[in-house]
Amino acid sequence: MRFALSAVLVMWAGAVQAIELQLPASARQMISRDTVQDRFFAPVGVIEDGDLPTRMIEGDVARSAWRIDVAGLTPLQLAAPIRAQLEAAGYALALDCAALECGGYDFRFAMEVLPSPNMYVNIRNFHVLTGLRTADDGGAEAITILTSASSGASYVQIIQAGEGAKTSTVEPVLATPHVVSDAAAQGPLSEVLAQTGFVVLGDLDFNSGTADLGAGPFAVLEALAQVLGAQPDLRIALVGHTDNIGGLEGNIALSLNRAASVRQRMLEEYDIAPDRLEARGAGYLSPLTTNLTETGREANRRVEAVVLSQ
Repeated sequence: MRFALSAVLVMWAGAVQAIELQLPASARQMISRDTVQDRFFAPVGVIEDGDLPTRMIEGDVARSAWRIDVAGLTPLQLAAPIRAQLEAAGYALALDCAALECGGYDFRFAMEVLPSPNMYVNIRNFHVLTGLRTADDGGAEAITILTSASSGASYVQIIQAGEGAKTSTVEPVLATPHVVSDAAAQGPLSEVLAQTGFVVLGDLDFNSGTADLGAGPFAVLEALAQVLGAQPDLRIALVGHTDNIGGLEGNIALSLNRAASVRQRMLEEYDIAPDRLEARGAGYLSPLTTNLTETGREANRRVEAVVLSQ
């Protein structure tokens, strides 16, 4: 099974349809373990009284784990686009649960997980998906996705079993970000946050070479404030990003300071409670596109709003 890396990873399952597994460009494969004529017990329900419901799939099994060195990503942010692609490719979701809802500690140790440190699972902060479908030869196929996040990194485990595992490949494709900037963005911004877990806050203006946010006003911040007002339990991480000019340490500091500047504007102008907004910096570790052109570098200099909880 061949793996390559980019902002979006496309996995071809059998002859049915492509599955796009969207991972940040800073993701790197930690381990892969493929077996022929094996059995995989895919979790298909939450654990109850110590018993984990599973579906046994016979055939080839392909396993991989990925690490994303970006702060602020949530397990749901990583899982949501994968879930949509599974459904589009004809998989029926047999399981879609998070952390304590799945069964917490007991669930994590009842399902198959690749060894640490290649795959890390935060018992209080993970998400699991299992999709099932019928292969072209009439047999069963399963894909189980496990996403988890710690304070400074996120992890994704992919296990595919059945006929599709034999023919699966992963190819790089350029991602298209969700960018919101206009004054009528409150509705679309709310929808994008609910569907993908993050949005690029477009048209923010920083003074050249500094972290100082321009005078504004910025319609996208007004829209974000409206979303926060309408959803009192919503918590957001504002994550700054830079191009690759300069060193990593300086870029992380700059990206963090720009995110902090946006956060401060939200607190002062829209009276948002401080504990509902966090500021984080990713530097140049998660580009949207190439840094080899000025247009690409400009796109990579951005601040994103990332859902922490709803």
